[in-house]
Amino acid sequence: MPRPRKPASPFRYFNSSPEVIRLVVLMYVRFPLSLRNVEDLLFERGIDISHETVRLWWNRFGPLFAGDIRRQRVSRMRGFRHWRWRLDEMYVKLNGEMVYLWRAVDHEGEVLESYVTRTRDKAAALSFMKKALKRHGSPEAINTDGLRSYRAAMNDLGNAEKQEVGRWANNRVENSHLPFRRRERAMQRFRQVKTLQKFASIYANIHNHFSLERHLIDRQTYRERRSAALTEWQALAS
Repeated sequence: MPRPRKPASPFRYFNSSPEVIRLVVLMYVRFPLSLRNVEDLLFERGIDISHETVRLWWNRFGPLFAGDIRRQRVSRMRGFRHWRWRLDEMYVKLNGEMVYLWRAVDHEGEVLESYVTRTRDKAAALSFMKKALKRHGSPEAINTDGLRSYRAAMNDLGNAEKQEVGRWANNRVENSHLPFRRRERAMQRFRQVKTLQKFASIYANIHNHFSLERHLIDRQTYRERRSAALTEWQALAS
């Protein structure tokens, strides 16, 4: 019987080590840095690469790392049915045109799903909610704002009784927009819908991985969780 073949390493065609590639992707996606900022910071550490290499690596490996993180979290949390989701849409400007970034956030502030559309109607809300429900399962309750597209979409999905609308009920998802806005300013805005969708999905998963709610725990616990998150990151795609 032939031996099962090991999956090929995604780093096999690159001269740089996996550790350097993971560091580059982490710095660019997690922190509000430009491509050239990352290049300069790495040069101070003795790593001489161009900003175009940074662009190539995050485009190539960002989806790979984010997919690993998402699969691990979904497998652990899919059976947990006490989720309370919060849905909201934010405006993002692309070359003078306004598009909508739909986001689903759970009761702990983690971004579950990001979805970009050019409209804010029932069809867009329905596509977004179908994608989130298929990947993460059905929550216990869904908080939304007063946008009627949510009610129309939920009626089609048959879960209108789960919708909750309150004046301050969606504060958690509104606050979760702030890190993405800081990142958007550092990138000097986006140019294409495809780029926005790709970056929003990658950024959400990596931000979730390192979001440890440090304001709710003591310093020692935070250091332990941070070390564990970094260890898991260094093992991605290994």
